[in-house]
Amino acid sequence: MKKLSIHFWGVIPAYIIMSFLMIIPLGIILYVSLMTSDPYGGFKSIFSLDSYVQILYSYDWDDNLVLNFHYIEVVIRTIILSIVTAVLCLVFGFPVAYYISRQNTKVKTLLLYLVTLPFWVSMVVRVYAWVLILGDDGVLESGLRFFGFVGDIDSFLYTNSAMLTGMVYSYIPLMILPIYTSIEKLDVRLLEAASDLYSTRFTTFKKIILPLCKPGIIAGFVLVFVPCLGTVLEPTLLGGGKTMMLGNLIQNQFGVSRNWSFGSSLTILLLGVVLLFMLIQSQRANKLSNKGVN
Repeated sequence: MKKLSIHFWGVIPAYIIMSFLMIIPLGIILYVSLMTSDPYGGFKSIFSLDSYVQILYSYDWDDNLVLNFHYIEVVIRTIILSIVTAVLCLVFGFPVAYYISRQNTKVKTLLLYLVTLPFWVSMVVRVYAWVLILGDDGVLESGLRFFGFVGDIDSFLYTNSAMLTGMVYSYIPLMILPIYTSIEKLDVRLLEAASDLYSTRFTTFKKIILPLCKPGIIAGFVLVFVPCLGTVLEPTLLGGGKTMMLGNLIQNQFGVSRNWSFGSSLTILLLGVVLLFMLIQSQRANKLSNKGVN
C-alpha cells in the first residue's frame, strides 16, 4: 500500500472545514429541495420534484399545470441588474484604481485603506446610511434644495435607481482592488513608448492599458456579479421591495411563505446560475492565459 505523503495529511483539516461549511449545507439544501413541501411550514420526507416544477409551472383553478414565467422573470431581472451593477462598478472603479496606482507609496497606502474602510462597518449600517441620504428631507434632497436645484420632488428612496446606487456602493471596492493589482503590474516603459510614438491617450488606453488589465477586470466583474445575484438588503431597504430579486424571493420562501422545498430549489437554481457564470469566466480566463496575457 502506497504511503500517503505529509502533504495529504496536512490538507485534511481544510477538507473537514470545507465539508462542514460548504458540502454538508449544500447537501441539506439539495435534500430539502427534493422533498415534499409541508403546507404548515417546513417539509415532509417524501420525494417530490414539485418544487422544481413550480419554478416554471403553476396550478390553475382546475388544478391543471400551466406555464408561469413569473419566477423566470425574477431570475432574468436579477441577472440583468447584477450585470448593470458590475458594469457601473467597472465604469466608476477603473479611474479610481488607475488614479491610486499613479500615486506615491504613502498616498497609495492611504487611498487603499480608504477604499477598504467600508468593509469595517456592517453591511446593514452602510445600507441604512443610504436610507438617510436618499430619504425624504434626507441629505441629498436637502442639499439640492439648499442650492436651489430642485423644487417639490418625489423621494429618491424606494426606486430602482436608489437600489442600484446602494449595490454599486456596496460592491465597488471588489472591482477596484483587482483592477488596481493589474494596473500595478503594467510595464511603464510600454506607456512611455506609446507616448514617444505620439499615441493619443485614448489609443494608449485602448491598445495597451485595457488589454493588459483584462484579468483584473474579469476578476472584479466576477467578485461583483456573484454577490449581487443573492443580494437582499438593497432591494428591501432602498428599493422598498418594489423590485423582486432572487435573494428576496428565496428569503420570502423560507420566511413568510414557509415553503422550504421551493426556497431550496430556488437556491439550487441560483447556485446553478453562479456556477454557469464561473464556468464561462474560467473559459475566458484560460483563453487570455493561452494568449499570454498575465
